Amino acid sequence: MAERSQYEELARQLSAIGAVKRGLARLLPAECPAGSAAVLALLDRYGEMRMSRLTELLAVDMSVTSRHVAHVAERGWIERQPDPCDKRSRILRLTAAGKDLLDGLGRRSADLFAHHLKDWSDDEVGQLNVMLARLRDSFGDCRAHTGRTHV
Repeated sequence: MAERSQYEELARQLSAIGAVKRGLARLLPAECPAGSAAVLALLDRYGEMRMSRLTELLAVDMSVTSRHVAHVAERGWIERQPDPCDKRSRILRLTAAGKDLLDGLGRRSADLFAHHLKDWSDDEVGQLNVMLARLRDSFGDCRAHTGRTHV
């Protein structure tokens, strides 16, 4: 086990990650705020789902999810179809336009990292990816356990 001072420094470093997140948020087009981008990313990652599942994954209230879903649906980035098993529910699916938007955001994010990490080797970037994945895995799937982890 690492010394306490190492954990304290880790906490400080992770708090400073806000600057990286703000840089990524600046890449988002005005018509696609962070909540909308999160909806699209989750539908891309997990596939079609009901609103209730999306609400769990976003770890927000249903009313917040409803607003995000309405926003992305109005722009044609997702479609809402009746659930064949429960006609009162809707199945949310990413559309081709939504996928195109996400692909563009992914390219812009990669370009941003390439610019800021240009003096990093492939091995260093790979190590960071491995360590961040390990950190996330060490906390488990927080959304499944607490229902309050941000996307």
